[in-house]
Amino acid sequence: MEIDARYTSLVAVGDSFTEGMSDLLPDGNYRGWADVLAGRLAARSPGFRYANLAVRGKLIGQIVEDQVPTAAAMGADVVTLVGGLNDALRPKCDMGRVTARLEQAVETLRPSCKRLVLMRSPGRQGPVMERFRPRMEELFDFIDALADRHGALVVDLYAGDHLGDPRMWDEDRLHLTAEGHRRVAEAVWQRLGLPAQDDWTTPLPPAARPGWTARRRSDLAFARKHLGPWIGRRLTGRSSGDGRTGAHFSAERGEAFWVTPADPANPGPVAGWRPVEA
Repeated sequence: MEIDARYTSLVAVGDSFTEGMSDLLPDGNYRGWADVLAGRLAARSPGFRYANLAVRGKLIGQIVEDQVPTAAAMGADVVTLVGGLNDALRPKCDMGRVTARLEQAVETLRPSCKRLVLMRSPGRQGPVMERFRPRMEELFDFIDALADRHGALVVDLYAGDHLGDPRMWDEDRLHLTAEGHRRVAEAVWQRLGLPAQDDWTTPLPPAARPGWTARRRSDLAFARKHLGPWIGRRLTGRSSGDGRTGAHFSAERGEAFWVTPADPANPGPVAGWRPVEA
């Protein structure tokens, strides 16, 4: 792999992890690791273009059908694909079907770009993680083998405790905080052969564990605000992504669009970038 390479375009494909939840900006937009990465790449390459097609709640089949063909047609230098974990975290999951659809996505995307980036997603420490760990590790082992077969890169966010610390996760216990997203962006940056800006694996400083009462209060708030609605959606067949499209996909026109910094010398947040004129 070329070291200190230059990339002129990035397309991000996936679910809420790539959409950027819960890295919320003051204006109400999500940022997330893909936007952070795009901003850093843009600072190196005038004319840089970016499109984030990811939509929260999407299963791998939906990603393959709704996002992958669009991403492949865009011909980006770099495509990131993260999917399958929403499937693996469901009570009933056909892992054979999940891996088959993931391979279909890679077979479509890999010839369309210079670098295809896959990930072994991070997992929050706790009982939910332990329950689904075997299924997650089956998925990640398949991703490693898939990358070897197709010449894709893998960013390992799962190994070690760097991103497993509960303080890296939002109160919904499903999505990373701004610091977690920043570290993911750094991990992808380094895997692309770019010079490290910091050590994304550095543990957070030790902190006192909250007392029993505080933990129970947190558990109750989590169950009321996040777990209950999540269960309700599963029982009714709904998804948090219903009716949504990616940040850079026009439902009106039925097509994706690139965005680029309004000021190439000062890219700023992606939310302020302008669409690329056709």
